[in-house]
Amino acid sequence: MKNVFKRAALGGAVPHRKHTAKMETVKMPAPAKVALPMIQHIGAPAVPVVKKGDHVYVGTLVGEAAGFVSASVHSSVSGEVTEIADVMLPSGVLAPCVVVASDGLQERDPAIQPPTVTDHESFVAAVRKSGLVGLGGAGFPTAVKLSPKNLDAMDTLIINGAECEPYITADDREFLEHPEDVLAGIAAVKKYLGIKKVIIAIERNKPEAIDLMFSLTKGESGITVKPLISKYPQGAEKILIESCTGREVPQGGLPADVGVLVMNVASVSFVSKYLKTGMPLVTKRLTVDGDLVKEPKNVEVCIGTSYREVFDFCGGLTEEPAKIIMGGPMMGTAVMDMDFPVLKQNNALLAFGPKAAHLPEPGPCIRCARCIVSCPMGLSPVEIAGAFTKGDVDGLGKLKTDLCIECGTCTYVCPAKRPVTQTMRLAKQMQKQGGKK
Repeated sequence: MKNVFKRAALGGAVPHRKHTAKMETVKMPAPAKVALPMIQHIGAPAVPVVKKGDHVYVGTLVGEAAGFVSASVHSSVSGEVTEIADVMLPSGVLAPCVVVASDGLQERDPAIQPPTVTDHESFVAAVRKSGLVGLGGAGFPTAVKLSPKNLDAMDTLIINGAECEPYITADDREFLEHPEDVLAGIAAVKKYLGIKKVIIAIERNKPEAIDLMFSLTKGESGITVKPLISKYPQGAEKILIESCTGREVPQGGLPADVGVLVMNVASVSFVSKYLKTGMPLVTKRLTVDGDLVKEPKNVEVCIGTSYREVFDFCGGLTEEPAKIIMGGPMMGTAVMDMDFPVLKQNNALLAFGPKAAHLPEPGPCIRCARCIVSCPMGLSPVEIAGAFTKGDVDGLGKLKTDLCIECGTCTYVCPAKRPVTQTMRLAKQMQKQGGKK
């Protein structure tokens, strides 16, 4: 579907609120226990390969990928497996969860060693073994992304450093604190996938990262640093591809269909670290912020640490939270339990009081068309809502409802404060199921 508007110019002018941009990452001590759900990714759940009473080390495999689109899970502490029980994810899905009580030693698994990589096949195998998923929030298994069916047609690698959601600065800190790993990861992907052109895409509200990448890539053949308009949702994959290349991913298609591979900056940086050390994905940098957090920080934590402990490490909260969000305020997920664990794809943890979390009472649609004008995918949420209400599946198809990326821009710009994004999500489900809500 061709858009009359340039997508990069659409979206919402959300506030940046990058309060922690100047704050260097602080490493949080290992907790007394970690809880490791077997679903920390898009795709099939991992299968537990340990049992109660087993001793594990940092980096020990505790959950094995159960299919092509899946990801393995590793222990982030050394200690003893105390239970394997079901945990309810924010999505409402029940998943097996391996709980490990730490022995306080943080001993590295003696079997860990850097992988031997010689070609594309062994490179993908190494990334699959690492348990890496998209660290920008999506959680798509990276090994799958690195295995496009049309490998010979892949000509462009885009490093997603847009980080367009309010509050989050974790990716910005990756550029500033580990630029050598970012570039080494890029070099590895280029080498083993045979990609010639690289675009490092960073929103203009991160000038230090832009300047640093410009200086480090000066004279590098095939690498371009592209400053982007600071407008949400600039970091969404399809928007980013069009902003950087002018190419439009077809309806129902993937970036690989237009010869592009998109990787989050933290993901590509981790590839470099794993190739050097062999240590699987066991820690995650989070931006911890929100109006209730006493000491906002960028924190590196063991995956599986409870939110409660992370907030305590940041000085605690000023009052009982009205809302906790895993991720950013636009596309993140609200969680009900302070004891829920940090997952691989978490890039932020936000806590808000009653005033910030309050949802105004929605009014009737006034047909102002702001949702239409702002939609980065060129959709008509008003018409889609009408088709959804009528149960008109054919109409939803004609309106290209499945193109919605659920960015939340339509809800943000709506003066009547209607739950437009939620309706779009339900409409997508109706279209997919081919029946009424």
